[in-house]
Amino acid sequence: MTYSGAVKVGGPADVHELPDLMISKVAVGPMNNNAYLLRCRATDEQLLIDAAAEPESLLRLIGDDGITSVVTTHRHGDHWGALADVVEATGARTYAGAHDAEGIPVATDVLVADGDTVTVGRVTLTARHLVGHTPGSIALIYDDPHGHPHVFTGDCLFPGGVGNTHGDQKAFERLIDDVEQKLFERLPDETWVYPGHGDDTTLGAERPHLAEWRERGW
Repeated sequence: MTYSGAVKVGGPADVHELPDLMISKVAVGPMNNNAYLLRCRATDEQLLIDAAAEPESLLRLIGDDGITSVVTTHRHGDHWGALADVVEATGARTYAGAHDAEGIPVATDVLVADGDTVTVGRVTLTARHLVGHTPGSIALIYDDPHGHPHVFTGDCLFPGGVGNTHGDQKAFERLIDDVEQKLFERLPDETWVYPGHGDDTTLGAERPHLAEWRERGW
């Protein structure tokens, strides 16, 4: 089956099968949030990115094998609405950006800084701290040794632009600077982007529009 990354609330997960990692994407909640379940193919260990909403749906996706960890990409409530229930049911360890953890009403076990790594089984993800949408947003990069990188961007990068900075020009400039320097300048065009809402994209599809985004200011 071909992975498209197009999911809808109430619909099935779309599964991206990589040689070492399975990525299951679902949409949940009234704001159509994406949640991503990562499964190491060697160990069957699982990690969830953004326990956003609908804990029952997320726990069905997780299944009987459970999860060892949950990473929250940033402090906005639509990204942690199911976190307490998922952690209670699974005992998962919680991760969040060091500058956003105080805004998440579930205790963060591991504070994540730029360049830190998060593991799921034998798979390693590298965190990048992206400032602007929130003070402590993080993206997670999986540099697939068998192919191109994959990056989970939360609400910092979408098809068509960076995340909402609510009219704060300084925050916008910081966010687009961070996204350019830490993602576009370091990763190839083939890099697959998994955003916090909506469809997936690639860095190559978005790269030609960076100057346009900077000029329009959002």
